Amino acid sequence: MTACARCGEALGIDLDMEDVRFAGQMAASLRCRECRMADPGFEQAVSFGTYEGELRSLIQLMKFDGVRSLAGTLGDRLADTVVQLEGVAAKELMVVAVPLFAARERQRGYNQSVLLADRALARLRKIRPDWRLVGSHGTLRRVRRTEAQYVLTLRERRRNLRGAFVVDGEVAGREVLVVDDILTSGATARECARVLKAAGAARVWVATLARAQKQEFARLHEDPGDDVARWDAAAVGQA
Repeated sequence: MTACARCGEALGIDLDMEDVRFAGQMAASLRCRECRMADPGFEQAVSFGTYEGELRSLIQLMKFDGVRSLAGTLGDRLADTVVQLEGVAAKELMVVAVPLFAARERQRGYNQSVLLADRALARLRKIRPDWRLVGSHGTLRRVRRTEAQYVLTLRERRRNLRGAFVVDGEVAGREVLVVDDILTSGATARECARVLKAAGAARVWVATLARAQKQEFARLHEDPGDDVARWDAAAVGQA
């Protein structure tokens, strides 16, 4: 399935083998409707897999059931995903995990995105020793509690996150890699990219473990079911 060159959203285009050569030539210009209508702010978002099946279960275990040890295996997969940016992103990158609201992080006891980013950094320093990657998670801070994202439409999600993040560090002229566990609607990635670019970042890239496609996003919006059964729905907006 062909995906948007910017955010990774499936475009619903199935290609025959005869189309592969042509698709390779045009892939960089393919955009989903959302990215055509409003530039996402980031250059490209890459993900290890789709938010479903075993990957979804592992992320939920780490994120909501306190199985922090999974950050090792999952962080290694995230590192492999970041390698997809080789040749397009700079070799010198600031790596910033998407922050949780302070109260939410205290409640959970950790930020799963920081655990993933730190493990990915460790692996990347081994497999790409010529890259100059610096973990700088404090560069982004979440300063406002937001509503639960799963109950909101795409437009409402973007409005909900407006002003939720601030830059607390020097990013002018730097390329920044934003790391998160899941990219759903892209609202969080867009807002992080917006504030980083406003603070002077040269380019912003995004890497996540999983990408929830539209059908999954729609399901979560209409019937969150097991995805919210194990934690307070009022806190989901901080996840």
